[in-house]
Amino acid sequence: MKHVAVVGGGTMGVGIAYVSAMAGATVTVVEPDQSRALAFNRTVDETVLSSIARGKMDEAGGDALRSRIERVTTVEQIPMAVDVAIETVSEKLELKLEILAGIAARAPKLIGSNTSAMSIDRLAQALPDPTIFLGMHFFNPVWSLPLVELVRGQNTSEASLTDARQFVEWLGKQSLTVRDVPGFATSRLDLISSLEAMRMVESGVTTAADIDKAAVLAYRHPVGPLRLSDIVGLDVRLDIARTLEAAHGSRFSPPQILIDMVAEGKLGVKSGEGFFSWPQ
Repeated sequence: MKHVAVVGGGTMGVGIAYVSAMAGATVTVVEPDQSRALAFNRTVDETVLSSIARGKMDEAGGDALRSRIERVTTVEQIPMAVDVAIETVSEKLELKLEILAGIAARAPKLIGSNTSAMSIDRLAQALPDPTIFLGMHFFNPVWSLPLVELVRGQNTSEASLTDARQFVEWLGKQSLTVRDVPGFATSRLDLISSLEAMRMVESGVTTAADIDKAAVLAYRHPVGPLRLSDIVGLDVRLDIARTLEAAHGSRFSPPQILIDMVAEGKLGVKSGEGFFSWPQ
């Protein structure tokens, strides 16, 4: 894997770009927004410095990693025929369809979507060749969590699935493969836990902090379901809940506390307040 393209420089995009550069690839990141691009660079710098402090790399290795990541502002600037191109833009169908069509025009060998809930078969309709397309669902923080959920669409070829598995292994991670059903596997597990935690806060069982403490100490989760929801974005949680409710029924119905918080602009980290306070 010599060249990887990542479309979207947000939380997931920076993580995928980082681990790809860490593995030795040249990485082209498409991010048109200057403020997001600056945040991207800060995150890379902070992660490199943390790795150096922990003895994971030296300063020369950090400089080399940074040099392998280049930023462009449009999909049309992605070099032709990169090994892998992954979109990580917002969970908005029309946006993803537009971006994927643009990526396909650059003729990459493999195309992945980092969507956590959207139908791969629906997204594949934007592509002239859906055989090279599949879901590549990474987890945040990408540099720490070792799993990638691969979602095989109806038209994904066996060769593309094999290439995706080899790509994940090359990144130093493991994969699982699921078929294209709403929520896949991991999003359904994650969301049902988060919604139940929200209902517990809503009904006064205990505090958000104590619910998260239970998940971390009793079940060894790296972060509790409510803090993770704040990181993901409560508006994103609500959108996914409504999507899965439509597909799987009332067990995924969003609790009123989530609906109310989103309506009030309490979205978690991105707004500075959710189930926890997040000073800028």
